[in-house]
Amino acid sequence: MDVTPQQPPAAPGPDHSPETPDTAYAPPCESPPALPPDLTSLAEPPPASLRTTLRRAAFGAVAGAVLVTGAVVAVPDEDKDAAPPVSGPVSRAMTATAAGSPASLSDLTALIGDRQAWVGTHPSDAQSWAVLGSAYVEWGRRAADAAYYTRAEQALKRSLNVQPGDRGNEAAWVGLASLANARHDYVTAKKWGETVRRRQPKQWTVYPELIDAYNGLGDLKSSTAAVEKYAALRAGVPSLGRTAEMYRDRGWREDALATAQDAANRAKTPAEKAACLSRLGDLAWERGEPEEAVAQYGAALRTDRAHHASLAGRARALAALGRTDEAQRDYQAALAKSPRPAYMLELGELYESLGLDGDSVNQYTRLRKALSRAGTQGVDEALLLGRFEAAHGDADAAVEELRAEWDLGHRSAAVADALGWALHRSGDSDSALEYAQRAVDTGGQNASYAYHLGMVQRALSDFGPARRNLKDALRTNPQFSPLDAPSAQEALDTMGLPPAGGPQDMQPAPPPAPPQAPAPQRTDSPQAPAPSQAPAPSPAPPKQGAAGASSGH
Repeated sequence: MDVTPQQPPAAPGPDHSPETPDTAYAPPCESPPALPPDLTSLAEPPPASLRTTLRRAAFGAVAGAVLVTGAVVAVPDEDKDAAPPVSGPVSRAMTATAAGSPASLSDLTALIGDRQAWVGTHPSDAQSWAVLGSAYVEWGRRAADAAYYTRAEQALKRSLNVQPGDRGNEAAWVGLASLANARHDYVTAKKWGETVRRRQPKQWTVYPELIDAYNGLGDLKSSTAAVEKYAALRAGVPSLGRTAEMYRDRGWREDALATAQDAANRAKTPAEKAACLSRLGDLAWERGEPEEAVAQYGAALRTDRAHHASLAGRARALAALGRTDEAQRDYQAALAKSPRPAYMLELGELYESLGLDGDSVNQYTRLRKALSRAGTQGVDEALLLGRFEAAHGDADAAVEELRAEWDLGHRSAAVADALGWALHRSGDSDSALEYAQRAVDTGGQNASYAYHLGMVQRALSDFGPARRNLKDALRTNPQFSPLDAPSAQEALDTMGLPPAGGPQDMQPAPPPAPPQAPAPQRTDSPQAPAPSQAPAPSPAPPKQGAAGASSGH
């Protein structure tokens, strides 16, 4: 599939009106799957025989179902350690994710419970361990509960102990790549993903993990190539979604919208449809259309009430429309479903913009605790911590955190923007300029990045570019942040208008006056010379003033 932008006409979103408070979403009670006893307490399984290993690999090649990160469930009838056929929610989860689509939370919960029970009595089933580990990663990501990542790592390593990756268990390697991405360890994710790609270049399940890893490292060229390969190997709704996100990150809005709409039109399951509609809401929000964003997020929530990303997105758009009570309600509902630190930061800033200082301080305290807790579970939250410290805490500490992140090779536009802003807030706007400019150059049409660059340029007295970038930020999304959008307008008002006619050094120098011929000397009775006479000599040039005379030396 060629993902070169074609600039088709923008496709309209579904016709949904914003929801009223009477139809507000009330989050259902969804209990997370119980964690099993420590996996290391189970007896170490005996090594699989070569015959069993080859039989599993051969069957998996033709009859496997792929879960989330490519874990293959092979079910040969004669293998006593293989999982039996399943039906109901477990089957739905496996069917959905076999196509690369998200499973519903209830189906994912059922699958986790099913695999937990199975491996407890069949510890030599490598593929079921891989499925369980991958399911833990997905649940931990959705629920923002990093405790599941530790369990995922144990399950995936157990799978590899039973059946090494180089003996047909590439699914566990893909699971480790997914786990590394969930922990924001993009270097490790790239390592596992490229290992699988070298051995199985047509294994389509590895390409979403490579896309995430390359994006986290700021390697746009490799990310684009991975998107193109994924689309070529597995055309469908998931690859269309990835292509739309690539277009958005490059700033190709028309292509992103058309491709995202195509994905939404083709989506079938509720979870898949909700993800596509939420993406349309994101695109509407980013281009400064909060009413359309509310409509798209509302449509996603009517499709899947548990879609926390749509709750947070709708809260963002409602705040931009001045419907702050509804925005607070949606943020709180999103946090009840998935207590993500990013949602905590957004809600805290909304409280601060409303003058609710006590609520904002409490929210920021929760944020710090959540980031600390995630760190103990191996999640790298340096980017979000740096953003928070730069805006609301210790800017010098933010610089230290983000420089370390940059040195790790995490050089995305988001990290460049955060590091540039932290340097500016710490008083080093000269060093900040390079990073802020890089974020704008590589991060698509992002209003926040343009705002940060404009403020850095303003601090450096580079007022022309500062005005341009601040205006770009407000033109892209007039309400891009409840705190920063008013600050951008205030900065523009303070700088005022540029001088009439533009800067002095931008005006062309006036042309030199043309030389004038000296006037002929006049006589009282001028007469033309006789034909036989020589013409009169030319008059001497006029004398220069003292200022223009040569020194004579």
